[in-house]
Amino acid sequence: MKKIILVVLLALLPFSLNAESKLNQILSSGELKVGTTGDWDPMTMKDPATNKYKGFDIDVMNELAKDMGVKVTFVPTEWKTIVSGITAGRYDISTSVTKTPKRAEVAGFTDTYYKYGTVPLVLKKNIKKFKTWNSLNNKKVTIATTLGTSQEEKAKEFFPKSKLKSVEAPARDFQEVLAGRADGNITSSTEANKLVITYPQLAIVQDGEKNPAFLAMMVSKDDKAWNDYVNKWIKKKKASGFFETLLAKYNLKSL
Repeated sequence: MKKIILVVLLALLPFSLNAESKLNQILSSGELKVGTTGDWDPMTMKDPATNKYKGFDIDVMNELAKDMGVKVTFVPTEWKTIVSGITAGRYDISTSVTKTPKRAEVAGFTDTYYKYGTVPLVLKKNIKKFKTWNSLNNKKVTIATTLGTSQEEKAKEFFPKSKLKSVEAPARDFQEVLAGRADGNITSSTEANKLVITYPQLAIVQDGEKNPAFLAMMVSKDDKAWNDYVNKWIKKKKASGFFETLLAKYNLKSL
């Protein structure tokens, strides 16, 4: 069976395997190590009762490991260290992150498979006060961010006049809003739609989405063999309807 799997994998590659490639290491060890934060609903969530992960990205990684004929091991990480985990080789690949120029300086990205917009969240009782993005750009307003996220970078751009407050995982920016320690935060429209259901005291500022962003997995910047393999796998899975089915499962819609 392993020989058959290897033949199929090699058929997907137009080049020979690099001995130093993560792809070769994964096939040899029989294990795919995936870095994930476990705090981004519905992409990756860790159940504290079982310590098991679930979500859109978790399903993606389980499917990738299955198609490779290896087991998957999820390696806990945080947003502030998710990039360094790739560069240090603590895991072979990450669950999806937003492609940003800063991250691309040191890490590689696969092809994208999901696109989302960014929206602000405020307390529902304050929604009349904060009706627009611009209303949050005020020196009397505090915007919360989670250290290491792409939203932390974007908050500086969107709210240059506001006070920015960064928190470290496992704390999250929206928790600062819930506690009244911040007036608002920004997050993906994907997470925002989940959060307002879980926490009905939160509301999305209905002023349109900004900053269309692309999600992709992170891999080592110089590992062409591994990156090309994953890209071919993504292309194959898109054609098969796998991602479309998964989007429907989690009630998601890519932009």
